[in-house]
Amino acid sequence: MTYASLNAKLNALLTTYPHTLLAIDGNCASGKTTLAGELQRLYGCNVIPTDHFFLRLEQRTPDRLQEPGGNVDYERFAAEVLTPLRARETFTYRPFDCKTGGFGDAITVTPNRLNIIEGTYSLHPALADAYHIKVFLCVPPEEQIRRITARNGTEMLQRFETEWIPMSEQYFAAFDVAGQCDFVFA
Repeated sequence: MTYASLNAKLNALLTTYPHTLLAIDGNCASGKTTLAGELQRLYGCNVIPTDHFFLRLEQRTPDRLQEPGGNVDYERFAAEVLTPLRARETFTYRPFDCKTGGFGDAITVTPNRLNIIEGTYSLHPALADAYHIKVFLCVPPEEQIRRITARNGTEMLQRFETEWIPMSEQYFAAFDVAGQCDFVFA
């Protein structure tokens, strides 16, 4: 897989705009974190994972969890991350910790010329208008299962198959997430 076209677009935007926001969305285990890490290495940019904004336990109501893309706290993400990023202001947020169900230690972010939002739900309609570049990564189901098993183990695979993959697929279909992207990589 080559990302030359993405790098060319980024380089063009970075010479034109004082700051650029890029979103990387896509299937579970499709390589979003890996791509974001490669771009961070190349550009020295910030990477902010949407995984840090999963719903707190008290927010996980049946109605909210049935909403496409509703298992991420996109309201908090917009207020605590996108608003200050767009204003080019340093900000602090506390990531949600899936193991404890609470918040982890505060993370302070100083905006760079390039800032990447990485993770499923980063292109939720409440957030999508903020980005200059939108990327979607796909992976075939068999490879997805192989990667999830290698990364998370067989015990967690069941949760991915019964909860998280269906929720993300519902979100992708409801909002045609790949269709709104500048780049789709498989």
